[in-house]
Amino acid sequence: MSGLLAKIKQFSRSPQGQRTIDSVRRAASDPRKREKAGSILKRLRGRR
Repeated sequence: MSGLLAKIKQFSRSPQGQRTIDSVRRAASDPRKREKAGSILKRLRGRR
């Protein structure tokens, strides 16, 4: 499991990882996208 976390950490420090993080942050700041993501998570949690 620690190998997976190390790969995620390494990716987040790469230029591509930084672009991905910036993109996700922009999407998270948009109220419509945040609401859509919340509804998807709510549906997924309801299935369990």
